[in-house]
Amino acid sequence: MALDQSFVGRTYPPTDPYEVGREKIREFAEAVGDTHPAYIDPEAAKALGYSDVIAPPTFVFSITFKAAGQVVRDPQLGLDYSRVVHGDQKFAYRRPVRAGDRLTVTSTIEAIKSMAGNDIVDVRGEVHDEAGEHVVTAWTKLVARAAEEG
Repeated sequence: MALDQSFVGRTYPPTDPYEVGREKIREFAEAVGDTHPAYIDPEAAKALGYSDVIAPPTFVFSITFKAAGQVVRDPQLGLDYSRVVHGDQKFAYRRPVRAGDRLTVTSTIEAIKSMAGNDIVDVRGEVHDEAGEHVVTAWTKLVARAAEEG
């Protein structure tokens, strides 16, 4: 059964603040194999004009995907998470994420489509710092695969 189109435009409350730590940035950079000095060395980051280490561009996926969980868990929407796969991801930055940032995410459903029995939900996550400044927008595409017939 196709998801209700009236959910397009629905915005969910901002998440609790997530404090970005140096160690989390370093661990993430190592996990993705990106050892740029600005990700692991505060002095290298400062030499590039940053106040502390910065995070690789895909670092915010972990907090924006978690925030999209509000959409997934919305019982009125009725998305079957047991069939969901991650379809796509993109980011538009205003500035890099820095160690010490306290970030919140506000998720909005941008689109709902049905294709070949699959439900496709596009979620936009607006990430702001503690001062309310916009840091990055992340778009996540969730695909709930069609139920197997059997």
